[in-house]
Amino acid sequence: MSRIKGAIFDMDGTLIDTEKLYIRFWKQSAADFGYTMTDEIVFGIRSLARKFAEKKLKGILGEDFPYVDVREHRTELLDAYIKEHGIELKSGARELLEFLRRKGVRIAVATATARAKTEKYLEQIGIADYFDAIACGDMVENGKPEPDIYLLAAEKLGLAPNECAAFEDSPNGLKSAYRAGCVTVMIPDLSQPDEELLPILSGVYNSLSDAAVLFESEDIQ
Repeated sequence: MSRIKGAIFDMDGTLIDTEKLYIRFWKQSAADFGYTMTDEIVFGIRSLARKFAEKKLKGILGEDFPYVDVREHRTELLDAYIKEHGIELKSGARELLEFLRRKGVRIAVATATARAKTEKYLEQIGIADYFDAIACGDMVENGKPEPDIYLLAAEKLGLAPNECAAFEDSPNGLKSAYRAGCVTVMIPDLSQPDEELLPILSGVYNSLSDAAVLFESEDIQ
C-alpha cells in the first residue's frame, strides 16, 4: 500500500468529547416524551444518518415514536449545555493534528453533524485551521454507514480513499470509512471494537496521539 497522504477525522467522540452528551440528552429527551431509551439503543445510532436512525428507533420503540420532535428537543438540550459549559477536545487530538501538519499530511473532517454546527464547534474548540476540507452530513445524499461522506472527504483532499487514514470511534462511522476504501482506524470512546468490527480495522489506538505511528511507516496495512 502506498504511504498514507491524508487523514480524515470523525468529529463527535473522536475529535471532541461530545458523544457522552448525545447519550445523556437522547435519553433525557426521549424520557420527556414518555419513552425509555437505554444506553444500548443510543449506542446503535451513533454517527448514523438521520433517515437510518429514525427507521432504527421506530423499529425499537414503535412506529409512533416522534423521532423528529425528540431529536429537536435533544438538540435544544445539548446546545444549552454546550453554551453554558463548552466542549472538550479529546485526548491527543491537538498533538496528532500538529504532527500531521508538520508532516505535510492533508487533513479533513467527515462528520454526520451539519456543516454550520461543525464549523462552529471546530472554531469554538480552536482547531478549525488544521483542516483542509470538511465533509458533513448535510453535504451528501447518504450518510454513515454508507461510504458517501468519506468519498467526499477524500475527493476534497484530492486523494484516493486508500491514501487516507480514517479515524472513528463508532461502528457506523467505521463501516462508512471501510466501505469507502479508507485505512480504517478506531479510537475507542464509549465502546471497544467487537468481533464484527475487528476484521475491517487497520488499527486500534487508545488516543489520537498514539496513532501518529501510522504516518511514520512507508508500508501501512
